[in-house]
Amino acid sequence: MTRTVVSKFPIVGALFWAIKIVATTLGESVSNYVAITPLKLGYAAAVFIFLAAFALTLMMQLRADRFRPAVFWSVILMTSIVGTATSDFMNRTVGLGYTGGAAVLTSLLVIVLIGWRASGQTMDVERIATTKAEIWYWTATLLSNTLGTSSGDFLSHSLGLGFRGSTLLLSATMLLILAAHYLTPVSGTVLFWTAYVLTRPLGAVAENAVEKPTVQGGLGVGTTITSAALLAVLMVLVGYQMLTHRQQTVTLETFPSFEPPRRPPKSAVQK
Repeated sequence: MTRTVVSKFPIVGALFWAIKIVATTLGESVSNYVAITPLKLGYAAAVFIFLAAFALTLMMQLRADRFRPAVFWSVILMTSIVGTATSDFMNRTVGLGYTGGAAVLTSLLVIVLIGWRASGQTMDVERIATTKAEIWYWTATLLSNTLGTSSGDFLSHSLGLGFRGSTLLLSATMLLILAAHYLTPVSGTVLFWTAYVLTRPLGAVAENAVEKPTVQGGLGVGTTITSAALLAVLMVLVGYQMLTHRQQTVTLETFPSFEPPRRPPKSAVQK
């Protein structure tokens, strides 16, 4: 048997990737704004605050009955913000360092993706229509957006590529993935998740290239202006999606539940 349900996820296309990159880039900037400058609350306090906000937006998404752009992208944004704060806390406060943090988070993400694959739940984002698959998706997203900050710092600092060099490298890699999508038989799901993970460090190093002081290799724009500009762009893109999005449906294979025949009550049994 089959049943049709309304999808809670967006269609993957140019608009999806544009919003994803802007949202994850904004997450880096907002986290820095709260944890470092100008609020200077520290990484631990930022993690606590952002985890609470993430839990709230995730609850709204899980309860939604269809794709709601403002809710969906709010969760994406929160995974990026809390991921940035968590990564910085692990690497700088706990002392794992950029290399250690990237290694730990990469291992965790691989474990989650393998577990997701083994669970039998679809990894095709456009076909996610069960709560189990959605939980796997958001777990992978949270880890990938946390890893993004560590891997971005690893490229920029540990490998010495700098913010601009890292941005160019990741941008070139994204173009290669795009070419592979159209020119090779590589699985679309594999290419999607590779690009999905890489958009986060791309956003991190690009944001740092604009925000950080010139002595650190940035343009010195600052977190306030950077965050405001990115938020404005994100609101325009999400607003456009709200106006133009058409709900899509997903067909699920379902099976009738089996119930053993009930025995008649003893009073009904004839002697």
